[in-house]
Amino acid sequence: MSIRGALLVAALPGVFLSWATPATAVPLGGDDDESGVVEAHGFISQGLIKTTGNNYLAKSKEGSFDFTEVGINFTTHPTERLRLGVQLFANKLGATGDFNAKADWFYLDYRWRDWFGIRAGRVKLPFGLYNDTSDIDAARVPVLLPQSVYPINNRNYLLAQTGVELYGYVNLRAAGALDYRLYGGTISIALPPPTPSVTPPPRQTTELRIPFVLGGRLLWDTPLQGLRLGGSLQVLRIDFAQLFAMTVAMPPTETMPEGTPAKPAAVITGIAPVVLWVASLEYAAHDWLLAAEYSRWYLKVTDSSDPTRLSNATLPTSERAYAMTAYRVRRWFQPGVHYAFFFPDVNKRSGPGVVQHDFAGTLRFDINDHWLVKLEGHYMHGVAGVSPALNNNLSGNALAQDWVVLFLKTTAYF
Repeated sequence: MSIRGALLVAALPGVFLSWATPATAVPLGGDDDESGVVEAHGFISQGLIKTTGNNYLAKSKEGSFDFTEVGINFTTHPTERLRLGVQLFANKLGATGDFNAKADWFYLDYRWRDWFGIRAGRVKLPFGLYNDTSDIDAARVPVLLPQSVYPINNRNYLLAQTGVELYGYVNLRAAGALDYRLYGGTISIALPPPTPSVTPPPRQTTELRIPFVLGGRLLWDTPLQGLRLGGSLQVLRIDFAQLFAMTVAMPPTETMPEGTPAKPAAVITGIAPVVLWVASLEYAAHDWLLAAEYSRWYLKVTDSSDPTRLSNATLPTSERAYAMTAYRVRRWFQPGVHYAFFFPDVNKRSGPGVVQHDFAGTLRFDINDHWLVKLEGHYMHGVAGVSPALNNNLSGNALAQDWVVLFLKTTAYF
């Protein structure tokens, strides 16, 4: 797995929010402050993935049920201002997960005033509009949030950070309100096992560590009901090591003379600072949801044990965006559509493997208050973001450029 690939696999607790209701702070002394009461919520999801042309997220061309999520969380208020919570989570998505249960998030939260609070632990990352609710299937219409900004392979690494967060909700009266969150800490990473493949990958990430992450999000609830504008910024550093196969060491114009002994694989280490930002707009009112976000991710290797193999050009700036809409036709039925694009290199707009356009449509059926079913289809143009490891380490022109992804997913929750 490349360092870029490793990076792509680099709030409040999980109450089930209405898709058309923004998550905002509850004033101190509100109805939910029942000191000493322990609240429990849980969910179990099972999905089916079927694709044409390319494997996506799992070995999906033949159809795959390797799309399962199970979680349970507990929250309590020992006092009016103090809150504690934890979520246990296990999943299976393709070659990752394997149902190894872990503490997805946990925190100790003290809210001194509506405009100032502090929480510590493994705290959800407020990146964009929906990252901190991305673990709640019932909180959204689509099966997959737009993958250009919220890639599901990032879930284990971008959902939460271990550290401290400051937050608050500032009432601006006639000008609306500001919702801010500032955080700092680190992100724990456990590399997935190598994916079995007929063709060995040219490089494999063997070590990956994030010594620090800093960031914040500012949302403005405008005077127009349901309209929010905001921005998120995240800065982190990645320390990594990669195993390069011998074939990568050979310049493309050279050939290996007959009888030359094979060179051993080389281990290259490096340090990569990363800057991610996203600008957000959402209108959620009158049974409508309209949302759009634009993001750029800057990655740069600043120190490498072998600059000839890992240079600044290895990790270009990526561009990501989407537009999404959904409408609640009935209490039990919500359709939605979205379009997303992803350019791994903002300076390369055409060619194999340098773009992904994703046109998606979803039908959500709420069978009752604790059970839902979703049908979703994606028309994909381009293969940026498609894992070569799931496709015999093929990429670019070797993969289908126009293909389809279908999802069927059901979730039970309480």
